[in-house]
Amino acid sequence: MSATQFLPDTTTLTGRSLRHIARSPDTIITTVLTPIAMMLLFVFVFGGAIDTGQDTGSYVNYLLPGILLMTIASGIAYTAYRLFTDLQSGIFERFQSMPIARSSVLWAHVLTSLVANLVSLVVVIAVAFVIGFRTSANVLDWLAVFGILALFTLALTWLAVIPGLTAKTIDGASGFSYPLIFLPFISSAFVPTDSMPAPVQWFAENQPVTPIVNSIRALFAEQPVGNDLWVALAWCVGILVVAYVLAMAAYRRKIASA
Repeated sequence: MSATQFLPDTTTLTGRSLRHIARSPDTIITTVLTPIAMMLLFVFVFGGAIDTGQDTGSYVNYLLPGILLMTIASGIAYTAYRLFTDLQSGIFERFQSMPIARSSVLWAHVLTSLVANLVSLVVVIAVAFVIGFRTSANVLDWLAVFGILALFTLALTWLAVIPGLTAKTIDGASGFSYPLIFLPFISSAFVPTDSMPAPVQWFAENQPVTPIVNSIRALFAEQPVGNDLWVALAWCVGILVVAYVLAMAAYRRKIASA
């Protein structure tokens, strides 16, 4: 199919997926509940006992970037879930019999995930402001933050497509996200990495969450981002490219065997 066919097909299918979410707002509510609960727990229960060693003001200022990544990790589980249910319901076979661009089916799910996760992020940020989050970030800083979060969402969403296409059960399709949700705990999201034992510190400083969290935190505080931004972008782009290639290969195998 040509690009001119791909765009309207993707737009139409994305609209279909978004309508499903609009009719079931509990999807977004469920997505934000865990991150908001974690934020409230750490700010009001543990926050007073945690010394970040940084001049970030209230602990919620230090904590929020990691909570935002947890929100995305929680949200992309629904991409795998929706893909799995579409496969089980036979909707994919129905789409294959129609004159539409085949890749538009996957892109519709990916773009739906992007929109839904951005809505969830806005809700979490709003709650953070209510409980004391403050930032000196300007418009460009905010655009940079949302750009990083959008890229991270795309990377994890394409990662979610793989179990959505290959899982044998619905639990297998959505369960893969649990390690991603808890990955921020072994990073600079909650405490500085230099407070950790050496082996844990090495892992924390060499996994994708830490540079992403550090970059967002610096942007919120209008501080220099340094090399963290480039490392964060490299991780996001690397995960996105690898996940996209593997997801498309899984999709081709799936439709070939249908």
